[in-house]
Amino acid sequence: MFYLNSITAIAALASTVVGSTVQGNCPTIDVDMKAFAKSLSRSAEVYYPGSSGFENVTTRWSVLDEPKVNVVVVPGTENDVAETVKYANKKSVPFLAYNGVHGALVSLGKMDHGIGISLSKLRSVKVNEGGKTATIGGGVMSKQITDDLWAAGKQTVTGTCECVSYLGPALGGGHGWLQGHHGLVADQFVSMNVVLANGTLTTIDADSELWWAMKGAGHNFGIVTSVTSKIYDIQHTDWAIETITFSGAKVEAVYQAANDYLVKNGTQPTGIINWSYWMNDGSDSNSPVIVFYIIQEGVKAVESTYTKAFHDIGPISVNPQSGTYKDLANWTSIAVDSPPCQNLGFANPRFPIYLEQYNVPAQKKAWDIYAPAVSGSSPFNNSIFMFEGYSAEGVHAIPADSTAFAFRSENLLAAPMINYAPAGDALKHKAADLGNQLRNILSAATDRDDFRAYINYAYGSETLQQIYGSENWRQKRLSGLKKKYDPRGKLSFYAPIE
Repeated sequence: MFYLNSITAIAALASTVVGSTVQGNCPTIDVDMKAFAKSLSRSAEVYYPGSSGFENVTTRWSVLDEPKVNVVVVPGTENDVAETVKYANKKSVPFLAYNGVHGALVSLGKMDHGIGISLSKLRSVKVNEGGKTATIGGGVMSKQITDDLWAAGKQTVTGTCECVSYLGPALGGGHGWLQGHHGLVADQFVSMNVVLANGTLTTIDADSELWWAMKGAGHNFGIVTSVTSKIYDIQHTDWAIETITFSGAKVEAVYQAANDYLVKNGTQPTGIINWSYWMNDGSDSNSPVIVFYIIQEGVKAVESTYTKAFHDIGPISVNPQSGTYKDLANWTSIAVDSPPCQNLGFANPRFPIYLEQYNVPAQKKAWDIYAPAVSGSSPFNNSIFMFEGYSAEGVHAIPADSTAFAFRSENLLAAPMINYAPAGDALKHKAADLGNQLRNILSAATDRDDFRAYINYAYGSETLQQIYGSENWRQKRLSGLKKKYDPRGKLSFYAPIE
């Protein structure tokens, strides 16, 4: 680790060519660190390959087609981000900003050298006067904002996974536990500070033409260094969950019950959430099970109105728990210390698709493909097929044309995540084939000509129409804004708009 206020260390590095390899072959870049240091704050840091600091801020959750960088700048201020972008542009060097390193699109692999910008020091959370908004740093993680706001008697919509950044998912819309009340994470934004592709640090809000694009396609238009978001008084202290585990033989009955008693054609109650995982649970069966979660706010036990039909199916086990909103991530195995939150060197491609309801025959067909593919000694036996059924009332209530996020009519988000230890191109292609086959099964059972995919779970091979919406006006508006604000395609490694 090298601190930019250590001029002695900087001087020793200034005359060198930074060219250490992150993985594979990473072309060298010329970097005059001594000159660059003068434009940054004293709290900024720079990390190089081989240092623990570099490893800490570049080790990714999914190692499939990772971006490669020669050096990482850790800005100490928002202006440091702008200076780094200007410097990268001056040197004609690619740059990529990140915070939680959970982005897993294969398009990220197109960055084979350059400067990484880690927002990990921009982690302030400030409740503003009046208690209606909070200003949140660009590097804040979901758990931090949940904890900090909770301590102040407040909360807002964040992503569900504690170890993921707050803003990463938000720039693609951002689903969360509280979206039934308030809409997506991006729907809470009041204003944001953004570093544009040319290095300009600017503040935008609803009066700015970029506002629409930042809420759903933001990765393509700027680096958000801070955001002011709506926050709310805590409405319910009590939350409850039932974790109900089924054998695969019950797949049709489980998802028929989910349609009938929970999803209900998009009218799932605001305080109810249904989630499920298809996964191996470590038992002796050597085949996956269905782990179905029913979550309810404002109660100490999930009401039987929502659970009885599932009990009647004949589950393997039922585990009721009660607590607070802060327990949700742990209950659903996405807390900071849960296995899915660890960076263990696995590839984790996902293949998302939005659905209006569960198609029961398609669920059965997908199970019959998925179960043998991940059973026993399969290299994919740590995979998870995720089904997320949030309440959608708050999302539906916001006009679809008001944001670049296009898929407000949907009620469910499904995504197989094919986990495996990388072992060559053959296994990589086999994993992609499995993920696409499963998604295509669900897609074929809808009444649409094409599928709709959540950008934050995307594999990276999806079309612009599949992740940004198929309407011509959407594509034209996105393309026009891209040409105006990023004509040289500097911000084009994450689901690029071309």
